[in-house]
Amino acid sequence: MVDELELLKKDWQRKEAQLPKLTYDEIYKMIWKKSSSIVKWIFYISLIEFVFWAGLNIIFSDAESMEELKAMHIHTAIIVLNFINYGIILYFIYKFYINYRKISFTDSSKKLMKTILSVKRTVTQYVWFNLAIFTVSMIISIYGVLIYDSKGQQVVDNAIQNGNTTVFWILVVIISIVLIALLLLLIWLFYRLLYGILLKRLKQNYRELEQLEV
Repeated sequence: MVDELELLKKDWQRKEAQLPKLTYDEIYKMIWKKSSSIVKWIFYISLIEFVFWAGLNIIFSDAESMEELKAMHIHTAIIVLNFINYGIILYFIYKFYINYRKISFTDSSKKLMKTILSVKRTVTQYVWFNLAIFTVSMIISIYGVLIYDSKGQQVVDNAIQNGNTTVFWILVVIISIVLIALLLLLIWLFYRLLYGILLKRLKQNYRELEQLEV
Protein backbone atom coordinates (compact mmCIF):
# COMPACT_ATOMS: atom_id res chain seq x y z
CA MET A 1 0.00 0.00 0.00
CA VAL A 2 2.84 2.38 0.89
CA ASP A 3 4.66 1.54 -2.34
CA GLU A 4 1.53 2.32 -4.37
CA LEU A 5 1.17 5.70 -2.65
CA GLU A 6 4.82 6.49 -3.34
CA LEU A 7 4.41 5.59 -6.99
CA LEU A 8 1.30 7.80 -7.25
CA LYS A 9 3.14 10.65 -5.56
CA LYS A 10 6.11 10.38 -7.91
CA ASP A 11 3.80 10.17 -10.93
CA TRP A 12 1.97 13.32 -9.79
CA GLN A 13 5.22 15.21 -9.19
CA ARG A 14 6.44 14.23 -12.67
CA LYS A 15 3.20 15.48 -14.28
CA GLU A 16 3.27 18.68 -12.19
CA ALA A 17 6.83 19.37 -13.36
CA GLN A 18 5.65 19.11 -16.98
CA LEU A 19 2.96 21.76 -16.50
CA PRO A 20 3.83 25.24 -17.85
CA LYS A 21 4.93 27.67 -15.14
CA LEU A 22 3.37 31.13 -15.46
CA THR A 23 5.54 34.12 -14.67
CA TYR A 24 4.46 37.10 -12.54
CA ASP A 25 3.93 39.24 -15.66
CA GLU A 26 1.84 36.57 -17.39
CA ILE A 27 -0.44 36.14 -14.37
CA TYR A 28 -0.75 39.91 -13.97
CA LYS A 29 -1.70 40.36 -17.64
CA MET A 30 -4.39 37.69 -17.34
CA ILE A 31 -5.91 39.39 -14.27
CA TRP A 32 -5.58 42.82 -15.91
CA LYS A 33 -7.39 41.70 -19.08
CA LYS A 34 -10.22 40.13 -17.06
CA SER A 35 -10.57 43.22 -14.88
CA SER A 36 -10.51 45.59 -17.86
CA SER A 37 -13.25 43.57 -19.58
CA ILE A 38 -15.42 43.61 -16.43
CA VAL A 39 -15.09 47.39 -15.96
CA LYS A 40 -15.88 47.92 -19.64
CA TRP A 41 -19.10 45.93 -19.23
CA ILE A 42 -20.04 47.94 -16.13
CA PHE A 43 -19.66 51.12 -18.20
CA TYR A 44 -21.70 49.70 -21.10
CA ILE A 45 -24.48 48.42 -18.82
CA SER A 46 -24.78 51.78 -17.03
CA LEU A 47 -24.99 53.51 -20.41
CA ILE A 48 -27.67 51.13 -21.68
CA GLU A 49 -29.59 51.51 -18.42
CA PHE A 50 -29.50 55.31 -18.70
CA VAL A 51 -30.79 55.25 -22.30
CA PHE A 52 -33.52 52.74 -21.36
CA TRP A 53 -34.91 54.73 -18.39
CA ALA A 54 -34.56 58.06 -20.21
CA GLY A 55 -36.46 56.58 -23.16
CA LEU A 56 -39.26 55.33 -20.91
CA ASN A 57 -39.46 58.72 -19.23
CA ILE A 58 -39.77 60.48 -22.59
CA ILE A 59 -42.45 58.02 -23.78
CA PHE A 60 -44.60 58.54 -20.67
CA SER A 61 -44.04 62.30 -20.48
CA ASP A 62 -46.96 63.12 -22.73
CA ALA A 63 -49.23 66.15 -22.35
CA GLU A 64 -51.83 64.19 -20.35
CA SER A 65 -49.25 62.94 -17.83
CA MET A 66 -47.84 66.44 -17.41
CA GLU A 67 -51.33 67.81 -16.73
CA GLU A 68 -51.90 65.13 -14.08
CA LEU A 69 -48.63 66.09 -12.37
CA LYS A 70 -49.62 69.76 -12.48
CA ALA A 71 -53.03 68.92 -11.01
CA MET A 72 -51.27 67.19 -8.11
CA HIS A 73 -48.92 70.17 -7.69
CA ILE A 74 -45.83 67.99 -8.06
CA HIS A 75 -44.95 68.81 -11.67
CA THR A 76 -42.11 71.20 -10.77
CA ALA A 77 -40.74 68.89 -8.07
CA ILE A 78 -40.68 65.91 -10.48
CA ILE A 79 -38.99 67.97 -13.23
CA VAL A 80 -36.31 69.22 -10.82
CA LEU A 81 -35.84 65.69 -9.46
CA ASN A 82 -35.41 64.34 -13.01
CA PHE A 83 -32.77 66.95 -13.82
CA ILE A 84 -30.87 66.09 -10.64
CA ASN A 85 -31.29 62.38 -11.32
CA TYR A 86 -30.03 62.45 -14.91
CA GLY A 87 -27.25 64.89 -14.07
CA ILE A 88 -25.83 62.70 -11.30
CA ILE A 89 -26.31 59.48 -13.30
CA LEU A 90 -24.34 61.03 -16.18
CA TYR A 91 -21.64 61.87 -13.64
CA PHE A 92 -21.54 58.21 -12.53
CA ILE A 93 -21.35 57.05 -16.16
CA TYR A 94 -18.44 59.44 -16.62
CA LYS A 95 -16.80 57.94 -13.51
CA PHE A 96 -17.29 54.42 -14.91
CA TYR A 97 -15.65 55.55 -18.16
CA ILE A 98 -12.72 57.15 -16.31
CA ASN A 99 -12.23 53.96 -14.29
CA TYR A 100 -12.23 51.95 -17.52
CA ARG A 101 -9.63 54.28 -19.02
CA LYS A 102 -7.52 54.03 -15.86
CA ILE A 103 -7.63 50.26 -15.80
CA SER A 104 -6.82 50.08 -19.52
CA PHE A 105 -3.53 51.92 -18.98
CA THR A 106 -2.62 50.47 -15.59
CA ASP A 107 0.94 49.13 -15.55
CA SER A 108 1.26 47.74 -12.02
CA SER A 109 -0.68 45.40 -9.77
CA LYS A 110 -0.92 48.01 -6.99
CA LYS A 111 -2.51 50.56 -9.34
CA LEU A 112 -4.83 47.85 -10.66
CA MET A 113 -5.91 46.95 -7.11
CA LYS A 114 -6.54 50.62 -6.36
CA THR A 115 -8.66 51.00 -9.51
CA ILE A 116 -10.66 47.86 -8.70
CA LEU A 117 -11.50 49.29 -5.26
CA SER A 118 -12.48 52.58 -6.92
CA VAL A 119 -14.82 50.74 -9.33
CA LYS A 120 -16.49 48.81 -6.48
CA ARG A 121 -16.94 52.03 -4.49
CA THR A 122 -18.42 53.87 -7.49
CA VAL A 123 -20.89 51.06 -8.28
CA THR A 124 -22.00 50.95 -4.62
CA GLN A 125 -22.54 54.72 -4.58
CA TYR A 126 -24.42 54.49 -7.89
CA VAL A 127 -26.82 51.84 -6.56
CA TRP A 128 -27.45 53.74 -3.30
CA PHE A 129 -28.11 56.95 -5.23
CA ASN A 130 -30.70 55.22 -7.42
CA LEU A 131 -32.41 53.78 -4.36
CA ALA A 132 -32.45 57.22 -2.69
CA ILE A 133 -33.81 59.03 -5.76
CA PHE A 134 -36.54 56.39 -6.14
CA THR A 135 -37.54 56.82 -2.47
CA VAL A 136 -37.82 60.61 -2.83
CA SER A 137 -39.83 60.21 -6.04
CA MET A 138 -42.26 57.80 -4.36
CA ILE A 139 -42.76 60.10 -1.36
CA ILE A 140 -43.52 63.05 -3.65
CA SER A 141 -45.96 60.95 -5.70
CA ILE A 142 -47.80 59.62 -2.62
CA TYR A 143 -48.06 63.17 -1.26
CA GLY A 144 -49.50 64.46 -4.55
CA VAL A 145 -52.05 61.67 -4.81
CA LEU A 146 -53.33 61.99 -1.23
CA ILE A 147 -53.41 65.77 -0.99
CA TYR A 148 -54.38 66.97 -4.47
CA ASP A 149 -55.72 64.04 -6.52
CA SER A 150 -59.53 63.88 -6.52
CA LYS A 151 -59.68 60.20 -5.56
CA GLY A 152 -57.03 60.67 -2.90
CA GLN A 153 -58.87 63.66 -1.45
CA GLN A 154 -62.05 61.63 -1.30
CA VAL A 155 -60.33 58.91 0.73
CA VAL A 156 -58.86 61.51 3.11
CA ASP A 157 -62.24 63.28 3.46
CA ASN A 158 -63.98 59.98 4.28
CA ALA A 159 -61.41 59.27 6.98
CA ILE A 160 -61.90 62.75 8.49
CA GLN A 161 -65.69 62.42 8.44
CA ASN A 162 -65.47 59.06 10.22
CA GLY A 163 -63.27 60.61 12.89
CA ASN A 164 -60.36 58.28 12.12
CA THR A 165 -57.88 60.93 10.96
CA THR A 166 -54.99 59.90 13.22
CA VAL A 167 -55.45 56.19 12.56
CA PHE A 168 -55.79 56.90 8.83
CA TRP A 169 -52.50 58.82 8.61
CA ILE A 170 -50.71 56.18 10.69
CA LEU A 171 -51.94 53.53 8.26
CA VAL A 172 -50.90 55.69 5.31
CA VAL A 173 -47.38 56.00 6.72
CA ILE A 174 -47.13 52.25 7.48
CA ILE A 175 -48.49 51.19 4.07
CA SER A 176 -46.23 53.70 2.30
CA ILE A 177 -43.16 52.45 4.17
CA VAL A 178 -43.99 48.81 3.39
CA LEU A 179 -44.72 49.57 -0.28
CA ILE A 180 -41.55 51.62 -0.75
CA ALA A 181 -39.49 49.00 1.11
CA LEU A 182 -40.78 46.20 -1.14
CA LEU A 183 -40.09 48.20 -4.30
CA LEU A 184 -36.63 49.14 -3.02
CA LEU A 185 -35.94 45.45 -2.36
CA LEU A 186 -36.92 44.60 -5.95
CA ILE A 187 -34.69 47.37 -7.32
CA TRP A 188 -31.82 46.28 -5.07
CA LEU A 189 -32.20 42.67 -6.27
CA PHE A 190 -32.22 43.95 -9.86
CA TYR A 191 -28.93 45.79 -9.31
CA ARG A 192 -27.57 42.83 -7.36
CA LEU A 193 -28.17 40.66 -10.40
CA LEU A 194 -27.03 43.30 -12.88
CA TYR A 195 -23.79 44.40 -11.23
CA GLY A 196 -23.30 41.83 -8.46
CA ILE A 197 -21.84 39.12 -10.71
CA LEU A 198 -19.36 41.56 -12.25
CA LEU A 199 -18.32 42.93 -8.84
CA LYS A 200 -17.89 39.39 -7.52
CA ARG A 201 -15.47 38.65 -10.36
CA LEU A 202 -13.63 41.90 -9.68
CA LYS A 203 -13.33 40.93 -6.02
CA GLN A 204 -11.85 37.59 -7.04
CA ASN A 205 -9.35 39.39 -9.28
CA TYR A 206 -8.42 41.65 -6.36
CA ARG A 207 -7.75 38.62 -4.14
CA GLU A 208 -5.57 37.06 -6.84
CA LEU A 209 -3.60 40.30 -7.07
CA GLU A 210 -3.14 40.27 -3.28
CA GLN A 211 -1.70 36.77 -3.49
CA LEU A 212 0.50 37.86 -6.37
CA GLU A 213 1.97 40.66 -4.26
CA VAL A 214 2.81 38.36 -1.33
